[in-house]
Amino acid sequence: MEQPRTALAERIAEQRAGVGDPRALIGEMRRSVLLVPSIDGRLWSAHSGGVRWVCAFTDETALARFALHHGPGDRPMDYAALLGARIVDEVVPGLGEPAGLAVDIASEGGSMFFPPITGIVPDGVAVDADAVEEGRGRGR
Repeated sequence: MEQPRTALAERIAEQRAGVGDPRALIGEMRRSVLLVPSIDGRLWSAHSGGVRWVCAFTDETALARFALHHGPGDRPMDYAALLGARIVDEVVPGLGEPAGLAVDIASEGGSMFFPPITGIVPDGVAVDADAVEEGRGRGR
């Protein structure tokens, strides 16, 4: 029997289908408890496109799909359960480089990336913060 999707997984599916509200998706991500794999006490992340992506999962089934390919072999994968808001507001800024959140990356057709831009991460670490400020300065 398949496990029901979490509210965040539902918002991701809506967004991927082109019928979701991006603000509702970001709000749900911030309210959701996400499972972040860890190795030796460090949260799992990966570099791609000049960004460090903290990898997180909406439930244990999504985490298990990831662990099949990236896990420590025959041992269970350790993970931390963190609110999405804590990841983007505290963990991402602490990485000291452009960073975002990648959710359910091992779920075919179900992944979602939350890039390091204003409205997702704090303005001080958003890669577009200067452009947003410039736009505000011209009366937009």
